[in-house]
Amino acid sequence: MSRPGDRALHEGREADGIIWFTIRQAAAFVGYDRQTIYSWERRGILTDPRTDEHGRRVYSQQQISDAYKATQAHAEASRRAA
Repeated sequence: MSRPGDRALHEGREADGIIWFTIRQAAAFVGYDRQTIYSWERRGILTDPRTDEHGRRVYSQQQISDAYKATQAHAEASRRAA
């Protein structure tokens, strides 16, 4: 559900150039399965999604990139601790 003040998303890009990804597109962007994106949502790594004109949850390229970096940092820390 879109929030008041949200600008309309059209074909994954806002007028100011922010790129938005559906879960399927986000998975392709980071090279993971869609289930990984769902897992990031459940674990709170990805929060505050918008919805597109079809009611699908979408995340900005920055949100996806930040989530990817956070999981990579966590994996690296786990490897060092082992």
